[in-house]
Amino acid sequence: MKKLSSKIWLLIVLFLSATIVFMYIFTNFLYVQLYVEDTKATMIEVGEKLQTKYTGGKVTDELIAEIDAYAAYSNLEIFAVRNPRELSACVPFDIDYDALIGVDERQQLLQGKAVTKIGYEERFERQIISVILPFTDQNRLEGIIYVYYPLAKISELAQQEVILLVTGAVMFLIVAAFFVYYGMRKILQPLAKLQRAVGKMTTGQYETRVMVTSNDEIGSLSAAFNQMAAAIQREDEAQKSFLATVSHELRTPISYVKGYSEAIQNGLVDVQQREEAIQIISREASRMERLTNELMQLARKDDITASEFDPLVLAENLRDAICLLSQQAMNKQIQIIQNFNEELIVLGDEQKQQQVWINVIENAIRYSHVQAQIIITTSKRENQAVITVQDFGIGIPKEDLPHVTERFYRVNKARSRADGGSGLGLSIVEQIVKQHNGTLKIESVSEQGTRVIVTLPLMEES
Repeated sequence: MKKLSSKIWLLIVLFLSATIVFMYIFTNFLYVQLYVEDTKATMIEVGEKLQTKYTGGKVTDELIAEIDAYAAYSNLEIFAVRNPRELSACVPFDIDYDALIGVDERQQLLQGKAVTKIGYEERFERQIISVILPFTDQNRLEGIIYVYYPLAKISELAQQEVILLVTGAVMFLIVAAFFVYYGMRKILQPLAKLQRAVGKMTTGQYETRVMVTSNDEIGSLSAAFNQMAAAIQREDEAQKSFLATVSHELRTPISYVKGYSEAIQNGLVDVQQREEAIQIISREASRMERLTNELMQLARKDDITASEFDPLVLAENLRDAICLLSQQAMNKQIQIIQNFNEELIVLGDEQKQQQVWINVIENAIRYSHVQAQIIITTSKRENQAVITVQDFGIGIPKEDLPHVTERFYRVNKARSRADGGSGLGLSIVEQIVKQHNGTLKIESVSEQGTRVIVTLPLMEES
């Protein structure tokens, strides 16, 4: 935060410095353009009016006296002389005649043009502006009018105003510094809180949140941080719950395997119980194997690209899955009715799609009543294949329906894993369907049955 505040302060200092430089340049520009140029124009105008009094020939004493009389009432210093060298006796400072009227200036005067000079005069301690206008007759320089005026300094032009300006500038800087400091604290305070919140997040305090106090970029950043923190907290809680559930799921079969193995090893079971114990060990080992495989399936989350898909005849893939589950259906005397569109071809991974059908149909068999029916249909809707698996079993309560694809979610909390699944089947189904750019929808009414609807993109016809 110090680095950011330093950058802001540096930016303000640079801005103020640039403002001061600009004001200095602009003030000098105004001084030259408004004051110096205006003074020069006034001097030329006065000189040209006096120039009209000359009618030709020699410059008379009367003309010089008349100009002197005018100068007595003017704020300009005006002299009329026959020879420019006579100026040394008129003006109260030294004049370098050769520098004042050189060859170029003389030619300019002979052409009837005014000559303007600006230079520093030590006696006045300021710049002197002078204008020379000629008295010419038949290309002869008969005399000149010399007008000069000591230019005032900028500070003298507005001495009171400068004091007021400086005072105002100082007060403005003090007020500006206060508001800048207050504004920076106000702006940087949420960032400081956000930094502290990030520090807490790194230590595992995922419940940390920051207060959103504005609708600007910092407010958006704070809101985004809160969303991120909430997502991390949910993921952390889900991970802890997942690990706890996995531990619980594995503990039960491990306990069975360990207990019965030790009992057999220590000779605590007779021959008849030994056979039963071995069956339990085998069953629980199969449960652990299946659970491990399903956990690995969820953990991998392999992203399959469309380039890896193969054309699959949907009806054949479904029949293969039904064939694998036919014995389970026969054990419950369940009839599986097949209404397939034989022309539907989808793109996908054959084994993963078959895993979807096995999980969905196996659930339908498990939760259907004895001697019930399961209806499996496929149809075409626009450019998609629609697969529907309808059972008429125990169904799913309305409040549980949104959660059935969550890992380890159990609708009947009292149901054991022996008569229920691992709770991962529908999670795997949803994951595989998404990998195939499809959708999964589950509709159910308690004690009336469940309908699972899967849509998959059809292979585009060439």
